[in-house]
Amino acid sequence: MFPSSLLRIDFRPALGPALASYSRERFVRDVAAGVTVGVVALPLAMAFAIASGLKPEAGLFTAIIGGFLISLLGGSRVQIGGPAGAFIVIVYGIVERYGLANLLIATMLSGVLLFLMGWLKLGTLIRFIPIAVVIGFTNGIAVLIALSQLKDLLGLKITAMPADFFGMLGTLAGAIHTFDPIAFGLAMASLAVIIAWQFLMPRLGGAQFTGKLTPIPGSIVALVLATGAVALLQLPVDTIGSRFGGIPSGLPGFSWPAVSWDSARFLFVPALTLALLGAIESLLCARVADGMIDDRHNPNQELMAQGIANFATPLFGGMPATGTIARTVTNIKSGASSPVAGMVHAVALLIVVLVAAPLASHVPLATLAAILLFVAWNMGEWREFLHLRQYRMPYRITLVAVFVLTVVFDLTVAVEVGLVAACLTFIYRISSLTRSEPVTAASYPELAAVANRIRAWRLYGALFFGAVKLVEAIEDQLPEAVVILDLKNLIYIDSSGADALMALERTCRKRGIRLVICGLDHQPADMAGRCGLVAALPPDAFHPDLARAVAAEVPGPTPSAA
Repeated sequence: MFPSSLLRIDFRPALGPALASYSRERFVRDVAAGVTVGVVALPLAMAFAIASGLKPEAGLFTAIIGGFLISLLGGSRVQIGGPAGAFIVIVYGIVERYGLANLLIATMLSGVLLFLMGWLKLGTLIRFIPIAVVIGFTNGIAVLIALSQLKDLLGLKITAMPADFFGMLGTLAGAIHTFDPIAFGLAMASLAVIIAWQFLMPRLGGAQFTGKLTPIPGSIVALVLATGAVALLQLPVDTIGSRFGGIPSGLPGFSWPAVSWDSARFLFVPALTLALLGAIESLLCARVADGMIDDRHNPNQELMAQGIANFATPLFGGMPATGTIARTVTNIKSGASSPVAGMVHAVALLIVVLVAAPLASHVPLATLAAILLFVAWNMGEWREFLHLRQYRMPYRITLVAVFVLTVVFDLTVAVEVGLVAACLTFIYRISSLTRSEPVTAASYPELAAVANRIRAWRLYGALFFGAVKLVEAIEDQLPEAVVILDLKNLIYIDSSGADALMALERTCRKRGIRLVICGLDHQPADMAGRCGLVAALPPDAFHPDLARAVAAEVPGPTPSAA
């Protein structure tokens, strides 16, 4: 039988408390922020979908449906959900290997996994993933995103781009003779506009001028200018219309994907990868948002909302969704105060799709590639490579290994290896911090005369499977009559540590040596009771501190505590 607390779903969206003290002023701010974020999300949604091997509308539908559900049901007041750059490499690989129908199934399965993670209250466990692993795969994904955009950036004539690193390099090298200077020039001009708008405009304009124009993202400015140039000058470059036939002017109908067990049974690992990556991205994003608005999100509620969104969006032709840092930061800086802003952002995108869909046919793919190149650059934490000298060798090895494996192999292998490396490093560090010290005659002069009969040791740290050698070393130095173990500074004992203590007790009993324990408290005391150590020793073998233990075993005046 499952405990009732586990079967009960604690479903409490942040929208409810946010609306408890809602006002007209806050509503106006949320609407303004939502419209601003919708403008930011428009080019990114299409670019992420195209880079993932999908049609541009898949990104828009995900931003509309997934973004609305994440804001409606999520555990953060200001987080914006939608397609994210981190998914590009994973989604592209799934589409290439299993096809679009199986991507929809994998996304729905990842939604189920995300909901279960939130239901089982596993949201806080995501924080245990080491920062070196997060930085390594984030930078690796950024490199792969940039590499995948070289095709459209250079205007190369490539029918299908492989998903693997070496395949990408080979395909790009084989098609370099199809380089299109017009597409490349348009991409560079678009990138220059984005960079100038991002960094130079606030410095060149006055306060009033800057305050009016900075909410407009540079990606939109570049998109409008490039689209206008292509339409007016009839530039011979690939556009959304020439490659995809444009985007539909409305949402698709509900459609349940065809499920085939022959292919679906291979989708658990891709679905698990999507779920873990979505959980990491969304919760990291929510933590960043918390620091900006002085709030605290509900990680388990956020995971359940992400799960519902990822289960629903594939039913309308969407792709995986998660929390997005760039759009969430834009939302906060635009004055958002509640999930209403995120819901307005989805509605604003829907209006754009309904009204301006025909204009999207002229959007050049070279400009979308430039936008994604800028996103990839901002996505990576490149300074961490310059600061590696400040960290210990295990941190360096973990970060670089995850980065290289993400680029050369895939994210799943990289994270697995990174977590194993981080665990091994943690075990080594904790085992090195755990130590035992013999109690000397300088602390207890009474022991000097009986050193051959009575010896005492203090244990520090955690007695776990990586540190049981300390107890084994004591076992090799047993005295003739009494051994005293001071466990006051021992904070944790695992089953292997308890087994080592029981082995020491059995050895002492066989040799007729009295084993005395002192300072046993909290978790070590609980483990000593459960493993049978307390029952195996007589009651007078336990003392609250070392001073009383020594006094009881060495007749004479009570020594002072060290």
